[in-house]
Amino acid sequence: MYCVSGYGKRLHNQWSRTKWGELGGKVVDSPPTIYDVAELAGVSIATVSRAINSLDSVRPATRAKVMAAMDELDFVPNVVARGLSSGKHWILGLVFMRAPVDGSVLGVEEASLLYTDIVIRGAETRAAEHGYSLLLSSAYDTHPSGMTALLSLTGTVDGLILLDRVLSNDEDLAFLAKRISVVLLAGKGDSDSAVTIRVDNEHAMRTLAEHLVKVHGITSVGFVAGSHDSPDSVARVVAFRQAIEELGATLKEVDLLESDWTSAGGEVAMQARLNQPDPLPQAFACANDQTAVGVIYALNAAGLKIPDDVVVTGFDDITLTRYFNPPLTTIRQSGGLLGEAAVDALVAMLDGSAVVNRTVVLPTELVVRGSCGCVTETDTKSPLADLVTIRSEVS
Repeated sequence: MYCVSGYGKRLHNQWSRTKWGELGGKVVDSPPTIYDVAELAGVSIATVSRAINSLDSVRPATRAKVMAAMDELDFVPNVVARGLSSGKHWILGLVFMRAPVDGSVLGVEEASLLYTDIVIRGAETRAAEHGYSLLLSSAYDTHPSGMTALLSLTGTVDGLILLDRVLSNDEDLAFLAKRISVVLLAGKGDSDSAVTIRVDNEHAMRTLAEHLVKVHGITSVGFVAGSHDSPDSVARVVAFRQAIEELGATLKEVDLLESDWTSAGGEVAMQARLNQPDPLPQAFACANDQTAVGVIYALNAAGLKIPDDVVVTGFDDITLTRYFNPPLTTIRQSGGLLGEAAVDALVAMLDGSAVVNRTVVLPTELVVRGSCGCVTETDTKSPLADLVTIRSEVS
């Protein structure tokens, strides 16, 4: 809430009495204050404070009067005072992995500004709805002060959202979580220190494997993974391999390729595989859509057609996938929903008014398009957000 002190009120009254000033003539008006808003709205200062902080104790009609007065006076709330009285900064931190610079700005843009940008947009929108600002920061896995940088944020923000691979050490996570509320985006969901928001990788990869084997009769597959230290990448490899083997198909070690989540990495991984003497499998599933872009590029450069020679699928369903030629069969997950769910969980932890689920698993959906050989697309745009439960209300 906003801080109102007796000393401040006396200063305001004194200024009101001397508006014309002892020096003669009218002086320049000071910015409107909470007292001016209260007087114009015909309510108490405490009511104005509650209305600004959106407390339920204020009737809608009263809040509307206060908001109208603020608008008429061009009143800007004092966020510093709000933080002092509430003990909050009203800022949430979001930390993502910085892409390595290999002499190409394009490489950084590709790794940072597609899927991660969607997550950030979702988080920013939801944070604003809760009355918070979102502070962005990046981490680099080779930087020696990674943990120090995270700890420095604890004095600036109320809670932290950490994206995939920002903090993989359990001991470091426990140390950080003792000082600030933490939400992880990705992970196994077995952390006692933080809330984990992740997608249902297991269901996603099984659904994809069943489609490839049962619908297209594929018996040999490959997989192009993301970063080896990424929980999401590891989970997708394990789930896909298990499902494929249970369905009677094969995934050879030579066809298990490692990339780095980027198109360039996917291209390099597939070029290296093409140099091997072993025949290619019938299909390659990729850990994300950006990797699939590079894989398709390398296959096309080698004279192979998608899906006639090799089937390729992705994961994420970024906007560009439907414009590929052929359009990319992929697993849809909502990056925006991931960001929203992370903010909801973090705010619930800060409020302490609800029991927050320690692990929130977001749904996924198989989107069938031309790159797997299907003629008819199944793009239903189902409301994934309706299937998410962040917290259980305390009775």
